[in-house]
Amino acid sequence: MEKRCKRVIHNTNELEFAIFCIENVAIQLGIPAERVYQAFTINSDLLYQYIIPEYDILHTQSKEYIIADIIETMKEVGVQV
Repeated sequence: MEKRCKRVIHNTNELEFAIFCIENVAIQLGIPAERVYQAFTINSDLLYQYIIPEYDILHTQSKEYIIADIIETMKEVGVQV
């Protein structure tokens, strides 16, 4: 995730997926979605360097897998909420 990418959501499917991820990570962690959004966009670039670029693969997985994968990735790259 070192390489900077353009901050672009290409279509409504990616937008809906980003919202799904933010809301469900927030629920899993028991914190407001706003804090997760800030962690993914202001405190890190997780949304645009991992979640959106990996949309094609991630969105085919189960909800549980997606949320666990994102939380594990947060830990690996040091994203705190």
